[in-house]
Amino acid sequence: MYWPIGAPRIFAAKFINTLQEAEVSDDGLDKDLSVQETPPKAIQLRDQGTDSETQHQTNGKTQSAAGRREGQFEVDGEIKDLKVARNGQLFAVITSSALTVWQIRPQVVLAAIVRSPQSISTYGGNIGLLVRPDSAIFVVQTAEGYLITYSLTTDPTARVYKTQYLQNAASYHRRRSQGHSQSISARDQISWTARQGSGVREVNIKFRMVIKVDAGIVKALALDQELVVATAKPAAIQCIRWSPDSGGSQTRTELLSKMPWVSKKTGIVDMSHDRPMNLSTWCATDGRAYAVQRNLATLKDGDSRKLFRGYCFHSPVSDASSATTAAINARFSLIAVACNNGHISVYTVKDYAGNIPISHHLQPMVSESNTGKVTSLSYSADGYCLFAGYEKGWATWSVYGKPGANSFGADSSVAKAQKDNWLAGVGSANWMSGGGEILLTCRRDNRIWILEMARSALAGCFTSSNVSRPLLQTNTGLLVYRGYDSPDLVSISADSSLWQQIPVPTDFLNDQWPIRATVISSDGKYVAIAGRRGLAHYSINSGRWKTFDNDFMENEFVVRGGMCWYRHILVAAVEANNAYELRLYSRELALDNSQILHIENVAAPVVLVDTCGNDSILAYTHDNVLYHYVISSGPEMLQLILVGQITFHGIVRAPARVRALSWILPDDQIRDGDPSKDVALAAVVFLVDGKLVLLQPTPNEEGELRYDMRVLLTQVEYFALTRNDPNVGHIESLLDQDAYLPSEANTNSVNLGHGLRDSLWVFDGNQMRVWSEIQEVVRLAPTDSSFDLPSTISVPVDFYPASVLLNKGLILGVEAELLQRRDIAFAFYKLPIRTHLFLPYILSHHLSTLDSASALHLSHHYQDLSYFAHALEVLLHNALDEEVDHGGPTENRLLPTVLSFLSSFPQYLDILVQCTRKTEVRSWRTLFGYLPPPRELFEEALQRGALKTAGGYLLVLHTFEDMGTSSEQSIRLLARAKEENDWELSKELARFLLAMDASGEFLRNALREVNLHTSGTNEILGKDQSTGGRVLANGV
Repeated sequence: MYWPIGAPRIFAAKFINTLQEAEVSDDGLDKDLSVQETPPKAIQLRDQGTDSETQHQTNGKTQSAAGRREGQFEVDGEIKDLKVARNGQLFAVITSSALTVWQIRPQVVLAAIVRSPQSISTYGGNIGLLVRPDSAIFVVQTAEGYLITYSLTTDPTARVYKTQYLQNAASYHRRRSQGHSQSISARDQISWTARQGSGVREVNIKFRMVIKVDAGIVKALALDQELVVATAKPAAIQCIRWSPDSGGSQTRTELLSKMPWVSKKTGIVDMSHDRPMNLSTWCATDGRAYAVQRNLATLKDGDSRKLFRGYCFHSPVSDASSATTAAINARFSLIAVACNNGHISVYTVKDYAGNIPISHHLQPMVSESNTGKVTSLSYSADGYCLFAGYEKGWATWSVYGKPGANSFGADSSVAKAQKDNWLAGVGSANWMSGGGEILLTCRRDNRIWILEMARSALAGCFTSSNVSRPLLQTNTGLLVYRGYDSPDLVSISADSSLWQQIPVPTDFLNDQWPIRATVISSDGKYVAIAGRRGLAHYSINSGRWKTFDNDFMENEFVVRGGMCWYRHILVAAVEANNAYELRLYSRELALDNSQILHIENVAAPVVLVDTCGNDSILAYTHDNVLYHYVISSGPEMLQLILVGQITFHGIVRAPARVRALSWILPDDQIRDGDPSKDVALAAVVFLVDGKLVLLQPTPNEEGELRYDMRVLLTQVEYFALTRNDPNVGHIESLLDQDAYLPSEANTNSVNLGHGLRDSLWVFDGNQMRVWSEIQEVVRLAPTDSSFDLPSTISVPVDFYPASVLLNKGLILGVEAELLQRRDIAFAFYKLPIRTHLFLPYILSHHLSTLDSASALHLSHHYQDLSYFAHALEVLLHNALDEEVDHGGPTENRLLPTVLSFLSSFPQYLDILVQCTRKTEVRSWRTLFGYLPPPRELFEEALQRGALKTAGGYLLVLHTFEDMGTSSEQSIRLLARAKEENDWELSKELARFLLAMDASGEFLRNALREVNLHTSGTNEILGKDQSTGGRVLANGV
């Protein structure tokens, strides 16, 4: 779901010259205190693991002017650590002696504090950084076992950077809503960031206190109410509150040896914490990994005996599988554990009672010697992408394991020459901008790389239109795929020009960054975006944006629950003034509250909203209710009419975890039914985390509906129900026509179904899985049914599939390609398009079940595609490889069935020739073991006048039969080529004969047979006298 794009931007804090921008901090030490003297009292952990002593602090006292130094303060040493604040507005960086706070947008240094030589000598250099979730306190871990805390304060009136206005700025303004506003607001002339049009506020860093842990700090976490510190000797966990509790206590400690769920004689090597799940992970020295929760009772009453409870979920089988670090994915309830050998094991958290089974394993595309150990592991904010930094590069995976971009294929010599250290190893990695960018640091480097990421619109807004039409969202713009209306051969092109780049208006980004949701209309004409607040929409045909003219109206609401398009009408689920609404905006009207077409109040926040069918809107809310609306349009008004609702209390336990939904109505209900009856007949499809669930209504004895639930698949990243895709209308119209079937199939009463119009496509992180007929699944899905579900059709893909182009028989995907050129001073990523034919796999499935009628029925819809013959060739090639590699019982072999199926098409002989040309000779005998002799195929091609096809069989004849036979057939074909004046084929045949007999006797005899003088040999052959048995086959 995520792909790097472009070249990373590079930032570094070199020197700070202004005295007011940086402080030299003695960190509570007396200026005259020599380094040999004992430092101030600090929190100490005794060997017995008892409570610690008092602590030294300055109560936020600002460093005096005497503490400042004259001249330049260097803060550009090697970056030791980097952390992004939870609010997404700031990030902090430490070197061995300095702490620097940056603003994320724009990337500028807000403040810095440099530790004095006395502080560094006493406490040790900086090695780690923590940020309290509210960003009010920064904690620096030192090499001597100290934690130095600093407070961050802001002055709302002061500005550290101010906007410089150009004298002619007014002459270059651009109207916010072209054609609807002539006004020029101040922010139209400013290119700053959200809420910073008047400049960047001043930030001050002040020393707060020093904390000393004598037992040695292994790892620390900064939580809302306390610091959690893992110590070395003894191995224990110490909790230090930010402020004392009611009893005056501020620290509590529990030894690992006193925790019954932790293995004996072990210590902690790494800890991580996830706030939404309220869950921590501990990686121990023995390679085990634990899922841990804080006991809330001890957090409140001060009981220090049992601070934590936890469960071991990862046990190594060898040192290579020992856990080193972990990352938690709250959105999908996953824990990724990095191992010593660079592999990653991903577990599913089913509950908080220790039920954490393995989900899948991830492995880099190269060996451990080329990757090194994992140095950083983190999930994107939406959970769809996992980033793993290694000692020698980095890699990404989708949530359920599809490999994404990586840097291991980079040319190390070019990267070294261009100083692209971000390709050669990662020290730390932190997501920011809501997943739009990732911050990278490298070991022994002072630079920060900000790599922009393009992500699928599905990550922020799961709608059927976003599935059917790939739409990528970057930090400042959109990428729309424009290959739907292109010719077939253009659609399968890898050309990046098929992406239309749409920049988001600068003024909207300034005020509402980051973009949180994006949606495209089902016909691909319109796009809408939602930011921190407000929304905007764009017409792809006209190339014009529309945004709110009134700032108050734009900031009045926030899109929460998604958006969808119904023709030119945008349906947005919003929260405004503590109320929840569905609003209808017309693309043809200005964005203004007076121009809203309709407002529908909803009782609870909307989880998601989507279109379904021709005029239906489905809205699912946090109170576990699915609302069914019908759009009613009149000559002067348009409104939503509620025609039904379904309550899922006791069925769906966590409405917020529902990522997508749709429903399946019987065909007769769609054609002739009353919409108010839809809720009683619809089978509802939910995507909850990674589970695809089908709920079917069944009336009980009282006539009330109850729902039977069946889990269809797990580890699902997304699904596409093609009946909701209006782009399938072309195939749907063909379904009513007579299928191209042989007479024996026409007389057989076989239910050919709907082709693929009613199919369900699911991507499980590895391959596409297809049910070609969803109604069959619905019929067999009830839990009390004695039948298993129909098997899915697997379509393997070696890239991330972004959409299914059903009309073109393609799976469309995206792949990040790294480009390094010696004439360009930097490396960058581009996004070529990948395509894969799914038709061979669907046909193979039908043929393997002896359902040739359905295979022919389906082929009829695709026979006009330019690459249809190639699809059949792939079908034959796959069946031949399976036969050669595995064989099997004669009655179960697919190859003879495929050959019989292919004989129904006029391209049959060409398909066989192309297959032989692309396979090894050892496979030919297997293939022709089910075919007539090659001589008969050659004769049939001659009879059809397919001379080039007949020429392709000469090489097979030459391989299987004696030289005389192949020479005789070559002469016959040469004679026909002469009659047709096909001199290109004649030239290839002459070369073939010359390859059979280097003396040229065969060629001279052939030329005499067809009444061509031998003096014309050179004219036929041309200047190129090269020979080879493959020349003829390659020319066909």
